[in-house]
Amino acid sequence: MSDPTAELTNKPFAVQLSNVYLSILALFCFKLFVKISLNLLTYFYIVRGNRKEAARISAEFYDYGQQHRSWADRSPLHDAASQGRLLALRTLILQVNASTIDGVTPLFNACTVGSVACTEILLENGAKPQSLVYHPSPIHEATSKGHYGCVEALVTWGADVDMDIPHLGTALYTACICQELECARKLLREGANVQKGKSLDSPLHAAAEKDCTAVVKLLLDFGADINARNTEFQRPVDVAPPSSLTEGFLLLYEATPRLLSQLCRQCVRSCVGRDRLHLISHLPLPNRLKCYLQYQ
Repeated sequence: MSDPTAELTNKPFAVQLSNVYLSILALFCFKLFVKISLNLLTYFYIVRGNRKEAARISAEFYDYGQQHRSWADRSPLHDAASQGRLLALRTLILQVNASTIDGVTPLFNACTVGSVACTEILLENGAKPQSLVYHPSPIHEATSKGHYGCVEALVTWGADVDMDIPHLGTALYTACICQELECARKLLREGANVQKGKSLDSPLHAAAEKDCTAVVKLLLDFGADINARNTEFQRPVDVAPPSSLTEGFLLLYEATPRLLSQLCRQCVRSCVGRDRLHLISHLPLPNRLKCYLQYQ
């Protein structure tokens, strides 16, 4: 009977090396298959709402001591931010910009639950107020939920009020879709482009379609174009529900001349520019006029 060890040593070195590479490749493919299967399984449990079982699977098959985690498992920093636990967040602050595989950051989680304290401490310790274009956006999330304080904190720390996400549009457009009046007001006061929405759909189109007269009035006050056309060549009044309060208001607005004071305010703000709007309060003007220019 032949000795397997002797047969192996008699083979050329290149053949032996090739076998080693094949073994490594086979092992890699097996580990990849196991990892994908586990990720799919944890994702299934998360979709079904059973996060406890998903966490159990992750804990059983992943070495937490070596920082190996399933993509579905968020870091403790994500959990602290999403639950508004300020003290826990302080102890984990070194991972400020940690994100899951789908781009969710602790800052996004804090904005989801509306925790202003967590939002501010994350920003103070280096969290980026603005995400990449195709990643979940904190300012869009805070706006959609009506978390005014989080929106204010993000803008203060440099979030772009005109950030445009292709499938969502701008934060102002999101505020109009979700009928969040105060968030829309804050964005406009900070210089958000009143005409910029989602593709050719303006924020005014969104507010009119939702029959949200209060937001419609706000947008028009900031100079929204009542004759703007969307991709279907419709004006805001065309997308408003028939015989609705919003439709009646828009028809009346079309027939009413604009106030000279309103037109002057829009012109002055346009000349000052978005990046310098905060300097209006320092102009040598009467307080009443400065407040008017700032929509206060």
